[in-house]
Amino acid sequence: MRRPSVRAAGLVLCTFCYLLVGAAVFDALESEVESGRQRLLVQKRGALRRKFGFSAEDYSELERQAEPHRTGCQWKFAGSFYFAITVITTIGYGHAAPGTDSGKVFCKFYVLLGIPLTLVTFQSLGERLNALVRRLLLAAKRCLGLRRPRVSTENLVVSGLLACAATLALGTVAFAHFEGWTFFHAYYYCFITLTTIGFGDFVALHSGEVLQRKPPYVAYSFLYILLGLTVISAFLNLVVLRFLAASADWPERAARRPSPRRPGAPESRGPWLPRRPASSGGSASVSVSCHVHQLERRARDNLGFSPPSSPGVVSGGQAPRLGARRKSI
Repeated sequence: MRRPSVRAAGLVLCTFCYLLVGAAVFDALESEVESGRQRLLVQKRGALRRKFGFSAEDYSELERQAEPHRTGCQWKFAGSFYFAITVITTIGYGHAAPGTDSGKVFCKFYVLLGIPLTLVTFQSLGERLNALVRRLLLAAKRCLGLRRPRVSTENLVVSGLLACAATLALGTVAFAHFEGWTFFHAYYYCFITLTTIGFGDFVALHSGEVLQRKPPYVAYSFLYILLGLTVISAFLNLVVLRFLAASADWPERAARRPSPRRPGAPESRGPWLPRRPASSGGSASVSVSCHVHQLERRARDNLGFSPPSSPGVVSGGQAPRLGARRKSI
């Protein structure tokens, strides 16, 4: 099996194990508390039914009708804009849903174009933001006096991580102030929102008719969601590109890696490369001197010895001279 296939199978196995671990941890942390809250809710519901004479159906209908009106007029322009943001960004808090059939049909067609458009938009904005960060880092390195400044992918990843942390911190402070949440819950809301998980247990602009009473805060919330998603998408784009670059460089590194050679086996070199001499230095000079002595001995023993370059090159006029020279020797 090839190594990319092994890597893919390993990632699938790791993801499945990660899901199992998460399910076990959430079960251990949340199951008992949820059961206690359900028992308390049943007790309070029974007390209200006995006190006011509600039936189970009447209580359920009252609860269902009261849920969408906690924020006041949800489907005015501000509330509709908020709903559109949560739809096309796939956050989907679940705090509101179309109640008419026409609204449901429009929502289905609206998201078919809205979600791809939003993904492409955030991708493009993320690339532009990364280019801006690259230029800022180059300018900062030039100000520090570096002769040949260069911005690596690691520099961009660290900068993106810091930008994400700053974005989360800014939202935490603002939502803790306006919503009356603790800093932990405000940070939790920002993280769940900007990662488009959108559980819906904490939703901004969802209490006290804030959509109609605080327009500046509503505008800030809209801008924070859109700009925060841009920052997060830019950072995730960097991380994905870094992972893809590492995956693409792996075959080249594997090709450059020397293959293991068995002890005593001759060194395998490509046909395009000359074979190295077995030894260097003094041993090479000794082998050359021995070859010269062998040639001299053959010349003394055989009077017809001629240098290797003489056959086929010597002309007819030169042959008597060579013969005379051999006789004189």
